Formats: sequence, C-alpha cells, structure tokens
Amino acid sequence: MTIRPIVRYPDPRLDLAAQPVDVFDDALRELAQDLLETMHAAPGIGITAPHIGIALRVVVLDLGGGEGPQTYVNPEIIRASPEMILHKEGSVSMPGVNDEVERHARVRVKYQDLDGVVQFEEADGLRAVCHQHEIDQLDGMFWIRRLSRLKRERLIKRYEKIARNRH
Repeated sequence: MTIRPIVRYPDPRLDLAAQPVDVFDDALRELAQDLLETMHAAPGIGITAPHIGIALRVVVLDLGGGEGPQTYVNPEIIRASPEMILHKEGSVSMPGVNDEVERHARVRVKYQDLDGVVQFEEADGLRAVCHQHEIDQLDGMFWIRRLSRLKRERLIKRYEKIARNRH
C-alpha cells in the first residue's frame, strides 16, 4: 500500500484516454489499494488510475455513508436519465478549486470487479455525478472542459494563483 504522487493539471496525461484492463491479478488489486490510499491522503472521494499517471480504466470511489470504498474496472455508463442536476465538482489533480457542473441525475453503470466479474450499478445524486466525472477522466475529458470557456478560464486563473502560493 503506497500513496502515489498525483498528476497535476495541466499535465497532458490527463487528456489521454485510458486503456481497458484485461488482466485481473494481484498487480490490479495493489493498484486499487494504492488508489484508495492516495485518494484518502489527497483528500478526495474519487480517483482514477490516470490521476496517478497510469493509463488504465480503474476508478475508486469512497463516498462515505457506510458503504465503504468501491473499485470499478472498465466502467461504462449504459443508461443515463434525461433529468439533469447541478453539482459542485473538483479534482485531486487540481486541488483547491471547484465549480458546478451539469450531469445526469441517474445513471446505470456496467463495470468489472477486481476478479473480472461483470457487475451493474444504479446510481443517483452524488454517486451518479462521481461515475460521470471519473468515466469522463478515463476518456481523457478533464472535468473543467464541461464548464463554459469563461468559467474555465476563471477557474484556471484561481488554481494557478493557489498553486503559486503553495510553493
């Protein structure tokens, strides 16, 4: 179990689509555990393998509420509700800033567990938002690209100022 360095915006690796996982072994379990440790240390509620520079389709979510952390391998949204919601989002790769993003209120996700077994999950609210946010990241779509150009530019300026003050 290792806390891994997080890839920071504007690293170009955040714009690359991740590759599907086809080997379900101890290395994958170790990656999932490292993602969980790294996410908790960040702190965050969701993380993908690309956030630590590994271009694989692996997501870990831990939204609290007693459900415990969950790992999603090769997740895909197979159904999304027509109803939309606004939710504040941010990223472990761009700490200190967030903004409201419009997302589907409910989704059905197909994924594999750490043993490669296909699973399905119905999600709404925060969990649905997290699935859409993290699957976007797996597709190379960093969350701020969902914002208007003006909002995105303001957010980037704010982030750059925070990043400068950290060093």
